[in-house]
Amino acid sequence: MISNFHYKALPINVYFAEGASKQVKSILADEGYRKVLILTTPEQEKSGLKMVEQLGELSAGVYPHAVMHVPVEVADKAVAYALDHDIDCCLALGGGSTIGLAKAIALKTGLPIAAIPTTYAGSEMTTVYGLTENHVKTTGKDLKVLPKVVIYDPELTLTLPAEISASSGMNAMAHAVEALYAEDKNPIISMMALEAIKSLYQALPQIVAQPQDLAARKQAMYGAWLAGICLGSVGMAIHHKLCHTLGGTFNLPHAQAHAITLAYSAFYNQNTDIPTMDLLAQTLGGQSHEQVGELIYALNQKLGIPMALKDIGLPEDGPAEVARITCAKPYYNPRPYDEQELTRLLTLAYQGLPPA
Repeated sequence: MISNFHYKALPINVYFAEGASKQVKSILADEGYRKVLILTTPEQEKSGLKMVEQLGELSAGVYPHAVMHVPVEVADKAVAYALDHDIDCCLALGGGSTIGLAKAIALKTGLPIAAIPTTYAGSEMTTVYGLTENHVKTTGKDLKVLPKVVIYDPELTLTLPAEISASSGMNAMAHAVEALYAEDKNPIISMMALEAIKSLYQALPQIVAQPQDLAARKQAMYGAWLAGICLGSVGMAIHHKLCHTLGGTFNLPHAQAHAITLAYSAFYNQNTDIPTMDLLAQTLGGQSHEQVGELIYALNQKLGIPMALKDIGLPEDGPAEVARITCAKPYYNPRPYDEQELTRLLTLAYQGLPPA
């Protein structure tokens, strides 16, 4: 029996094709933009300069200062720069850090965003933004930060190293997994979530084995797009709260923190909705809800992802502190927050041991 539900569609103009990024000038011109500021991280500044050439007279230059977790001071400088240069669109070229900075600018100025994601982060399909101040990451939702245009070009991910591709793909999978037990879950998003998980589960091992496999890259980007829709359409739960704490408080790398933690947050919730968690296990190659944590852990092993939070920068006292902060200001979760249990699971994650 189908229960009553509410479904919110996302008003984004999406282009998905190999080579789609080569059409960026005509796409943005058709949208009416005439002075486009290209945002990148420092590492992707060269890619930004190439985009300047593509945009020609539409370009207002490159702003290569995006960093992880969008510190408030970085966001404020970017807002001031955008206002001083009288731009009419921010083009975010990169992953979650760059798109996050574009969202910070949009939040303060209302400037529209176009996004060309080069990872599998998924932020481009959401109204979710995040800002970090005094080691605390705060998230919110606002329609102003939803990109107007998203251009998916799998060819742009061919240079993404296999190990980063794997972590980024598992970050996307986390969005889909949480959508299955979100407070406002619905049949449409659950269907998309399972399809996203299936696509990523199939594509990521192939990318690790053959990083230049364009078909696998396209399948992973398809999964990430679906996962982003899931994140943008329903709420977040315990997994995202844990990862926002790991990132905001301890500045852990975003994708790797999501990838490692997912096995433990899924384990924590494995008994909350048994039919749905059974479906999750089956999508991951298992049978029962009781396997979801170990299945994700095994997938991380197969992908060569760092398995221990200590290996990506969490200090020894981190598990208890993350559990404390998480429980002090929790997001919704179908299972009540248990600080002692979370400390135990995070200690296993810190050590890289399987969830149990």
